[in-house]
Amino acid sequence: MAGVVPHAGWDYSGAVAAKVFESIRRSDTPATFVFFGATHRWANGNAVYARGAWATPLGEVAIDEELSAALLEQTPGLLSENPLAHDGEHAIEVELPFVKYLFPDAKVVPISVSPSEDAVPLGQRVAKLLTSWPRPAVIIGSTDLTHYGDVYHFTPAGYGRRAREWMQANDGRILGLAEQMQASEIVAEAQSHQNACGPGALAATVAAASVLGAGRGYLLEHTSSFEVAPHQNEDGDDAEFRMAVGYAGILY
Repeated sequence: MAGVVPHAGWDYSGAVAAKVFESIRRSDTPATFVFFGATHRWANGNAVYARGAWATPLGEVAIDEELSAALLEQTPGLLSENPLAHDGEHAIEVELPFVKYLFPDAKVVPISVSPSEDAVPLGQRVAKLLTSWPRPAVIIGSTDLTHYGDVYHFTPAGYGRRAREWMQANDGRILGLAEQMQASEIVAEAQSHQNACGPGALAATVAAASVLGAGRGYLLEHTSSFEVAPHQNEDGDDAEFRMAVGYAGILY
């Protein structure tokens, strides 16, 4: 099993992420979550945080050190151990309270995945190892979608209804690839259309899900920060669409 979750503030994208984790809880009891995370700060390849534990408001979540070591052994040239890749990065850490609350005994393997051609083979290698791993594990990819607005220097369709519809369609382009298991096309699509901030994480997740036997992805929800919290003008009426970030939850 695998899934894709957004990683904005919980007020904005938490409900979408929760829907994915709750769907997993209803059908599985994984011992470990392998996270493929976006790289907003790191630019030095794919890196795993392989030892210790991560803190959450609900308590610590232990790293699956045995699985981390096995992954490093099986992915030479594709994955390195470097905790600095996760320093100041929120893409994975915001998901851990869901894990701690719904799966209190589960461990994690946090992997930052760069938006490069290595994302797909990394996902495939990780999934191949998991097929023979003695304990159940789930792969989760963390990415948001289109970042639209002046603050992101990205307003190709201007503002208002037309821009909102354009953004939804732009999200739909990469969501279609994720649902149709087109892992090898995801990074190039995101780089061309700016519709995912974690295309490496998404590509690795789709590639892994395919190796694990998924024939397609199921979109549980697609929304945006504008839908969740519409901006209002001084009169209290809904303001014109001018900025938003897209969020989606997918299950494989």
